[in-house]
Amino acid sequence: MKLIRFGNFNQEKPGVILSDGVKIDVSNFIDDYNEFFFENNGIKKLKDWVSKNKKNCPKVGDKIRLGAPICRPSKMVCIGLNYKKHAIESGMGIPEEPVIFFKSTTAIVGPYDNVIIPNDSKKTDWEVELAIVIKKKCFNITKSESDEFIAGYLIHNDISERSYQLERGGQWVKGKSYDSFAPLGPYLVTKDEIKDPNKLKLWLKLNNITMQNSSTKDFIFDINEVISYVSRFMTLLPGDIISTGTPSGVGLGQTPPLYLKNNDIMELGIEGLGISRQICKKK
Repeated sequence: MKLIRFGNFNQEKPGVILSDGVKIDVSNFIDDYNEFFFENNGIKKLKDWVSKNKKNCPKVGDKIRLGAPICRPSKMVCIGLNYKKHAIESGMGIPEEPVIFFKSTTAIVGPYDNVIIPNDSKKTDWEVELAIVIKKKCFNITKSESDEFIAGYLIHNDISERSYQLERGGQWVKGKSYDSFAPLGPYLVTKDEIKDPNKLKLWLKLNNITMQNSSTKDFIFDINEVISYVSRFMTLLPGDIISTGTPSGVGLGQTPPLYLKNNDIMELGIEGLGISRQICKKK
């Protein structure tokens, strides 16, 4: 099942994309895709409800804006340097344990919303990433247990301002959390539709030129390792997002480095999870 949210920013309603591609409004069943929805077995209940009621649901037009597929989660945990070639191009060592950092949930926007480049920025960068959505509360779980805590997957463009992140002290979160720096979607694909998340192709184009082209087969730490590891250090709540890192091909790794500028167009996709597109706008 593919879950969407549609409508004006901060006024989105929940929807579903049916197998024939038709988008329907399911707000008569649930207010939003939030912590309450996931912790109450919402995906299964929604699937059952849609099978019985889809003919009576209002259709969602193709011109209506899509928002992020998740209503603001309690946290967004990111994994850094999780592809060997990306760690090398970043000038950093191969990590022995997953590198964890946070990203502010106020950075979350829809899959086709503009990305705002800060006025003083000269090093805003792109990062296509596979993101996991947590199904139910977990803490200190094992790798073998982790599958049962996955609700689904979506695309995350982990926009990063490198001078904020790497040159001005403090933690990476400073370069990751500017408003609009976390485009999500176009939809959340439930776990049952993705056969093996550790074998998905992913790519990103900048102005129609391929910059990133890889596979999650190249993970240093796979999906199950990442979930288990993060849960050792914090409680994960239903609807929380874990973004699993980006492959090589970011702007920082180009020779010379290449960064986003006004009116640049990013298009990115992951096998089975759709395609998103953002235009950059200088604030």
